[in-house]
Amino acid sequence: MRPSQFPAYFNLADKLGWYGLRVLSGAVLVFLLMPILVIIPLSFSDSSFLSYPIPGWSLRWYEELFASDAWARATKNSFIVAPLATLIATSLGTLAAVGLARVQFLGKGLITALLIAPMVVPIVVVGVSTYLFFAKIGLSDSYTGLVLVHAALGAPFVLTTVLATLQSFNQNLVKASLSLGAGPLQTFFRVTLPVIAPGVISGALFAFATSFDEVVVTLFLAGPEQTTLPRQMFTGIRENISPTIAAVATLLILFTASLMGALEWLRGRQK
Repeated sequence: MRPSQFPAYFNLADKLGWYGLRVLSGAVLVFLLMPILVIIPLSFSDSSFLSYPIPGWSLRWYEELFASDAWARATKNSFIVAPLATLIATSLGTLAAVGLARVQFLGKGLITALLIAPMVVPIVVVGVSTYLFFAKIGLSDSYTGLVLVHAALGAPFVLTTVLATLQSFNQNLVKASLSLGAGPLQTFFRVTLPVIAPGVISGALFAFATSFDEVVVTLFLAGPEQTTLPRQMFTGIRENISPTIAAVATLLILFTASLMGALEWLRGRQK
């Protein structure tokens, strides 16, 4: 090969590598998504078993889902616990992030690590420890205990996203607001919060998804009256596998996908 042919050879190799990497990435993505996507057609099957090929199509399992008192109670509990936990997690995580971003002090890294510990501690450990603690103070089998633990699990996501947003925040805006006579609280709500709002909302969405999908801690802490959708699904899989679970899973997939779409839209707005 003559030296003059080297640039064309390397350009061809770069193009092949570029397309090959994307084809490989797409194949891996499809492989990871297939176990999730195959459940969607099963929710429209008229068979009483989760099996392929699908003998016929029907909405009977969605009708059974919406007519079931157990699933209705689980849905209501999920939409009670998740929003309350999200509100607490967002408030505490945002305040902690603002405080950590403004002040430099000894042990700041240790405190940050402790605040995000629920993200890395095994969830079974969290479930057992919180059950043993809450049982002594009467918060097991209660909405209050469940909301508090879900808030603790979601707060680290709010903390990390808001901290990332605050990295590009101009602290001179706060100084200017204070110098013009605004108080700290007024400055936070009228200057700081509007700027970091995309990060706060992103963290809130992560906290909501964490609470809404959580099952392990709920198994330890929730009583029969606090059964959530994930726990009801776990119970159904353990006792009697019904295609109704496929219908619930399909709705949860659509709901989670809409949350992730909203998150990506907010990230685009933030950029």
